[in-house]
Amino acid sequence: MTELLLAALCSVLVSLVLKWSKSQGFTAIALISWNYVAAIGLSAVLLKPNFSSLQHINYGSWLAFLALGLLLPVIFVTLARSLHHAGLIKTEVAQRMSLVLSLLAAFLLFDESFNWLKLLGIVLGLGGVLGLILSSKGSSKPVGALKHSSGLLLAVWAGYAAVDVLLKYISTLGYSTSTALCASFGIALLGLCLWQAIQRQLKLLLQPRHIGLGLMLGTLNFCNIWFYIKAHQQLASNPAIIFASMNILVVILGVIAGVVLFQEKLKKSGWGFVALSLLAIVVLYYAKL
Repeated sequence: MTELLLAALCSVLVSLVLKWSKSQGFTAIALISWNYVAAIGLSAVLLKPNFSSLQHINYGSWLAFLALGLLLPVIFVTLARSLHHAGLIKTEVAQRMSLVLSLLAAFLLFDESFNWLKLLGIVLGLGGVLGLILSSKGSSKPVGALKHSSGLLLAVWAGYAAVDVLLKYISTLGYSTSTALCASFGIALLGLCLWQAIQRQLKLLLQPRHIGLGLMLGTLNFCNIWFYIKAHQQLASNPAIIFASMNILVVILGVIAGVVLFQEKLKKSGWGFVALSLLAIVVLYYAKL
């Protein structure tokens, strides 16, 4: 289970780096661009994507890859903004509980089997994440700021679910996850560079500090994927354990980091919604057995 712990730790470290970088004057979009440079290189070497499968790709498949490639950097930038405005704890829960939307989409779009435990887990998950998103830290926070942070959390929640759905759809077209990821990383990097060129921010992009931290961010991001794959390979007979443990570990580590490193606070109801989200993951674990 060492790989699983490392995957969860890398996932939380990505959020920590993004949140810390904001206070140090880094620009998220520049860091995320270099993140994709590292991710592309590591994916090409370690995941060994089958690029030959893209030689005869049709129009519909290209649209799916393009959608994924454009969505990934948008949701990554949104994650960075959510970490700054809504906090680490809420953002990590929203990101992890995107799984309930993914399960709903799998049922509605891919004819995945359903049972009463999945339904219960989805209901608990929806209650947990929506309650947490709509809860406030305190009355001192302006109403406009609360609405803004809630909107960012909703975007993170829905965005990561959309990424998962697109990956599942691409897999139904016959492309491996490694090929989909590497190709979409390339599209994401191209889109980000074009955007920064239009905004005349290429000088900022090429600053050594952004290059260094961005490459580190990409390495952590890829290590999250790599160790998660390794954990699945070790427990191939019971992927439900990986599914539940990964999400629970990330939420718990995110809560600890938010409280200890950033002194984040939640109301009692907020902690209740975190607990409800964790309960949903446990229920979904049993639903997948």
